[in-house]
Amino acid sequence: MRELWNIFVSFFKIGVFTFGGGYAMVSLIEDELITRKRWIESEQFLKLLTLAQSAPGPIALNTGVFIGYKVRGWAGALAAVLGIVLPSFVIILLIALFFADIRDNCYVDAAFKGMRPAVVALIVAPVYKWARALGPAGIAASVAAALLVWYVGLSPIYFIVAGAAAGIAHTVWKNRKTIEKP
Repeated sequence: MRELWNIFVSFFKIGVFTFGGGYAMVSLIEDELITRKRWIESEQFLKLLTLAQSAPGPIALNTGVFIGYKVRGWAGALAAVLGIVLPSFVIILLIALFFADIRDNCYVDAAFKGMRPAVVALIVAPVYKWARALGPAGIAASVAAALLVWYVGLSPIYFIVAGAAAGIAHTVWKNRKTIEKP
């Protein structure tokens, strides 16, 4: 029961102190679960994050489900989901109740403008860390895919499917070479 509470509290903290959406939460999730709690290894986190990006729905919520499940099964997944959703739900509820009174407030507007650089930093930091692990070929493929999505208008789905196929083919090819050696 204590472990479930720890999962809930960890994801609750992430949910409370994160602005800017799921991708902004990723670096906080990584720091909390790998560095502080040591619940999973960095390599496992990247695999679960890839899975979370592939599944429909918000990335932070999907990541919470997969990591909570990995740590403590279905109960861990539920604890993580409640922890990550509850702060946003309460904050949105409060904003909805009082938004009419504060929407034209210059201080509220200034606070949101001031948070933008921090949100960008929260998104860029994990991207930089992951890019270093990709190597030159992976970075080149990522940049090419991004440019094709932005400027040509190709759907990112094609690149996700192609990346998955390439990863499977590479693993099969790599394992085949290992098996063939005497």
